[in-house]
Amino acid sequence: MNICVIGTGYVGLVTGTCFSEFGVHVTCVDNNASKIAALKQGEIPIYEPGLDEMVARNAAEGRLEFSTDLAAAVRDNLVIFIAVGTPPRHDGSADLSMVEGVAREIAAHMNGYKVIVTKSTVPVGTGERVRQIMLESLTENVDFDICSNPEFLREGSAIEDCMKPDRVVIGCKSQHAAAILKDLYRPLYLLETPFVITDLHTAELIKYAANAFLATKISFINEVANLAEKVGGNVQTVAKAMGLDGRIGKKFLHAGPGFGGSCFPKDVAALLNIASSGGYDFKLLSAVLDVNARQRELMVEKIRLAVGGDLNGKTIAVLGLAFKPNTDDMREAPSIAIIQAMQEQGATIRACDPVAEREAQKILKDLSYHENAYEAAEGADAVAIVTEWNRFRNLDLDRLKSVLTAPVLCDLRNIYDPDRVVAAGMEYHCVGNASYR
Repeated sequence: MNICVIGTGYVGLVTGTCFSEFGVHVTCVDNNASKIAALKQGEIPIYEPGLDEMVARNAAEGRLEFSTDLAAAVRDNLVIFIAVGTPPRHDGSADLSMVEGVAREIAAHMNGYKVIVTKSTVPVGTGERVRQIMLESLTENVDFDICSNPEFLREGSAIEDCMKPDRVVIGCKSQHAAAILKDLYRPLYLLETPFVITDLHTAELIKYAANAFLATKISFINEVANLAEKVGGNVQTVAKAMGLDGRIGKKFLHAGPGFGGSCFPKDVAALLNIASSGGYDFKLLSAVLDVNARQRELMVEKIRLAVGGDLNGKTIAVLGLAFKPNTDDMREAPSIAIIQAMQEQGATIRACDPVAEREAQKILKDLSYHENAYEAAEGADAVAIVTEWNRFRNLDLDRLKSVLTAPVLCDLRNIYDPDRVVAAGMEYHCVGNASYR
């Protein structure tokens, strides 16, 4: 089977590459000529572990190609995935202009039956909207089906999620189209991957509901952490006990500076907008976003108190800038709000991140970037761990202490054993532990 993926952003590039790894011939299309030229040379525009090797291998073996010719890609392929961006508008709703524009282009070049699949995260009703746009834009009397196949990729683990997914969701009216997509995903049957075959609206809602629930778990455990600091207790032990309950599960119960990235903030806001448009006041999700925003403020307050109650004139070493490890994605990263708030209070920031420096420089100004944690900590009044990269999990505390002006560690990801830090002669502050707040 030959397929086309329109859009070579994070979702499109990973999806197309993984399908080619399954043995499918994939054409990845983008209207950005410089990006396509770079991809043809093996230059990957995003950081995702293992993606560069997989792209190179499948391109060399002829299963993966990159093109700016959307017309040819539409004509030559049976299944066409739409994987373009759906950025948030000012009101939180998803901007569907790119999806709608691609739908018109696809319709203009169709020469036979096609299965059109929305891979982008889109509001409920988008599939029907795409169908109507295409019907209005067709230049030939050809048949097509619209399907929704939402992605559930975690940045930093996207290849594993694509090759060994928890589930595959397919939403469509046509049994014929569903059969084509199930055949496309045939390699996953060997792994006994669960398939959810449903209607378009339900498939579109599943993606938002899943991300909103995970965001809710994060905001909930952060509220518990804040309560533990007030009344006594250790949120890590609380979370461990909660996670042992099979009805709850242990994932996404890690207290810290809150969620970020390209999905959770955008998708929670979009689901709120969908609810509002449908006449429903989704109070819980409003609270999830409020808690997440406040969590950044509380992290700044924690650092301020750790350095004596005043950030003015203080130097803070910030370890980790990306919104999570194993990615260079700075979208909605907690580090942004935390650093900017500290700068507004007069602090000087020395930063270190293994891969996100280039992206961070586009957003964060008036700070210095350093090769490693010890260089960043040189002369600082405190170290704040904001992203839990593995290289920050086992620092030489004696060396770290020796380069600091004051031996203060603010562990905003709770990755250190407090006793170990204290034994090294450092002052330790974490999230959700009344003894080390």
